[in-house]
Amino acid sequence: MNIANWLHDQARCHPQRPALFHGAEQVADYRTFADRAAAVGGLLRERHGVVPGDRVALFMKNGVDYLPLMYGIWWSGAVAVPVNAKLHAAEAAWIAGNAESKLVITDDGHTFQDRPLESGVELAAGDLVASGTPTARTQPPHPRRSDDLAWLFYTSGTTGRSKGVMLSHGNLVAMALCYPVDVEPVTGDDALLYAAPMSHGAGLYNFIFVRAGARHILPVSRGFDAAEVLDLARRLDRVSLFAAPTMVKRMVAEARRQGEHGEGLKSVVYGGAPMYTADIRDALSVLGPRFIQIYGQGESPMTITALDRRHIADHDAPDWERHLASVGRAQSCVDVQVVDAQMCPLPPGEPGEVVVRGLTVMAGYWRNEDASRDTLVDGWLRTGDIGFLDEQGFLTLTDRSKDVIISGGTNIYPREVEEVLAQHPAISEVSVIGEQDPEWGEIVVAFVVADDVQAEDLNQWFSQRMASFKKPKKYYFCDDLPKNSYGKILKTELRKRVESRVESGATASL
Repeated sequence: MNIANWLHDQARCHPQRPALFHGAEQVADYRTFADRAAAVGGLLRERHGVVPGDRVALFMKNGVDYLPLMYGIWWSGAVAVPVNAKLHAAEAAWIAGNAESKLVITDDGHTFQDRPLESGVELAAGDLVASGTPTARTQPPHPRRSDDLAWLFYTSGTTGRSKGVMLSHGNLVAMALCYPVDVEPVTGDDALLYAAPMSHGAGLYNFIFVRAGARHILPVSRGFDAAEVLDLARRLDRVSLFAAPTMVKRMVAEARRQGEHGEGLKSVVYGGAPMYTADIRDALSVLGPRFIQIYGQGESPMTITALDRRHIADHDAPDWERHLASVGRAQSCVDVQVVDAQMCPLPPGEPGEVVVRGLTVMAGYWRNEDASRDTLVDGWLRTGDIGFLDEQGFLTLTDRSKDVIISGGTNIYPREVEEVLAQHPAISEVSVIGEQDPEWGEIVVAFVVADDVQAEDLNQWFSQRMASFKKPKKYYFCDDLPKNSYGKILKTELRKRVESRVESGATASL
């Protein structure tokens, strides 16, 4: 089936339901939304020669035209290749070329003057929505099979060139249907606010909200602004959004500044990077029980595990602390295991690599057989994440496999060191990596963004809370930590800083 059928069906059954909002202003109902998508699909075929299976890239900021354009791509039977608008034009051009895109749709804020697109890749302005002529009777989307490619999802590329994850229409349907079962139910009274890039996690959540006939809110800022998010939630009510942990921290700080408690917010689904226990405790104290956690990857989009609001907010539950530190239990359409190097399942409590299989797992990487072969083993997706399962099936992540520090023959997981340091009141951000050492093999070093604190103070704090062999041997004090366009800390950049001995700000070695 074509995922765009959900929009077509909603437009036929509930044409006057509010659909698209520019800030607090409604700009389209579901009939208009579907008409615009169908018109885009027609233009792609007639003006640009797009045929089913062609790749069409979207290199645009969030906006009210984004969903009609994306659904228009599927309406024509083509494959959407959303590209994060924060990327450099050279990176976007590489993705468009790697995907062998027929067309790149962009907006006024993006240009390829400094890095021309590859020969044969056509450029189109993002005014296709305004240019299309909706028919009085919208034609249905072009038929697609469940295993046909729908979304070519380029990974964030924190460790090198990004890879094109092949997601089918069936993958997207399975992912979306897990949401009301494992995350929370959605009705036509709800709203989804797109504050994070729609090219990735935030955009993937659109499907179940379309299926439910819910509202889609595009901020006027076209991005994330904590004050704007809180204001729109107050005005529109029952607003949910996907937010990276850094975004949650900013929302909490803004709500505290305003003396508010997130009125109008239904849910904040967080994921995409580690959420430290100290930070989610703080968020609960300010915004209340509105939080849900998901763990997923582009390779199994937004659907590996989920931790519902009950397990996050129920302070009186006997296992609350343990559950809060976890990423929840396997979602409905997948199996999750923790395995050793030979892919043999490990017992509860023993850390190993997290693997997943099921209806949401990708078909492979776009034209990259070696990477596909390494990542997909006997039907299992090797996530590269290290974690352990408990007796109840709750998964706790410790680190990425490549980030584990081996010091004196002992494994040290940076995540647990970061958890302790993140609780220090002077620290706003922290990231821990290993540094090569002739005696120990590796030693633990911590990059911290902090106010008025010394390395000796942090060492004393740490020694009161965790075994001394895990204690950082060095602290690098920085003004900020390098992040990619999705807010993930780039440990690869931190390693380069260590290797070249170029650090920002003062340093202290212990």
